Amino acid sequence: MWFIRDGCGIACAIVTWFLVLYAEFVVLFVMLIPSRDYVYSIVNGIVFNLLAFLALASHCRAMLTDPGAVPKGNATKEFIESLQLKPGQVVYKCPKCCSIKPDRAHHCSVCKRCIRKMDHHCPWVNNCVGENNQKYFVLFTMYIALISLHALIMVGFHFLHCFEEDWTKCSSFSPPTTVILLILLCFEALLFLIFTSVMFGTQVHSICTDETGIERLQRTKQPRQQSGSWKSVQEAFGGDFSLNWFNPFTRPCQPEIPIDKGLIRQVSSLSDMDNVKTAESRLEETKDRDPVEVLDG
Repeated sequence: MWFIRDGCGIACAIVTWFLVLYAEFVVLFVMLIPSRDYVYSIVNGIVFNLLAFLALASHCRAMLTDPGAVPKGNATKEFIESLQLKPGQVVYKCPKCCSIKPDRAHHCSVCKRCIRKMDHHCPWVNNCVGENNQKYFVLFTMYIALISLHALIMVGFHFLHCFEEDWTKCSSFSPPTTVILLILLCFEALLFLIFTSVMFGTQVHSICTDETGIERLQRTKQPRQQSGSWKSVQEAFGGDFSLNWFNPFTRPCQPEIPIDKGLIRQVSSLSDMDNVKTAESRLEETKDRDPVEVLDG
């Protein structure tokens, strides 16, 4: 099982679960259970709990799934010789994890590994977001945004209901306690709705444009085949559109990655190799987590 032993990430993951469970407590025991409208309570209880369950399941899958780590320590002389490099072909070695970096892979200083198609490292899921777990991260942000919106709507209706009737009858808690719990939930839901909506939109844009967050920030010009927007979405979520896209328990239907996929890169001339080295040195200056050595054939 993949798990990153990072104190900050573990703390953020625990906080995430605590906030979701706090929202569950307020929604159930402050708003729904005391309500005399049983149909309203049952329907909203089922919807909210289902979304919360899917959000936490997506969070677990994003946290416990290998994001696409490159085999550690494979930059050995024997393995490089087995690739049978031809003139003009190069491989990149990461000195930090002693692995050969495939195309579009980046080294994460928290995971201490090179990650294929790494978008960013997210402390809230205590993991990198890469080609193997991006679907789960997108689902996590989507379901958190939905339960936040749902909670805000229910808080609004509950306040209106309590203003029209006696506050002592609209909750099993005292009026001051009820107000404090609802205000805290409202603040939490609003904050998470804004944050996760932005993250969801950013991730969907990255998938559709086939450009990771690191590539967008650094604008690295690496030779790679651009895939269409719909093809990129299918690769990220797994096959043609279906309900499995929204299911955190199904894996993206990605083909098995060959051991040498993206390891060998073609350089047409010495000037191109110098440009590659210059670009990588700039990356090393801007991001200490992505150092590179170039080994040519």
